[in-house]
Amino acid sequence: MLGSQPVLRGRPYALPLAALCLAAAACEGPPAADTLKEWTPGDHHSSDDDKSGPQGAQGARQPSGSDVPQLVELAWRTQCTSCHGPMGKGDGQMGAIVQAPDLTRDDLQASLSDVEMAALIKKGKNKMPPFNLPDPVIQGLVARVRQLRGR
Repeated sequence: MLGSQPVLRGRPYALPLAALCLAAAACEGPPAADTLKEWTPGDHHSSDDDKSGPQGAQGARQPSGSDVPQLVELAWRTQCTSCHGPMGKGDGQMGAIVQAPDLTRDDLQASLSDVEMAALIKKGKNKMPPFNLPDPVIQGLVARVRQLRGR
């Protein structure tokens, strides 16, 4: 206690403030359903939407050339390494479970053309899911996998 005020983790004002917030929240109920307007995609329009550039054939935003390297690295880290591992050896956290192939193997690399590899990334195969990524990012991932060969 600090004086006659109760202390909540060193903040004498915290308890009264918390009580005030709870009282204010309890006074208001949720809005009536008939007062809510129907949601539309336009409700979430922002100024960044105007900068997105041309849309791809399937509606996916096409990145600008300067964005592609960062997007490829982001896609690799967030989508590929959990199975294939950071160096593509199939030793990611899920690699053994899904039997992810070692992308550094010469025989695997030689067995796939760039077009076939891009199709595998887009459409998936066996336990690998399809990835709906813009074509420049897919091509960047193919190039990144090619750089892993023999490592």
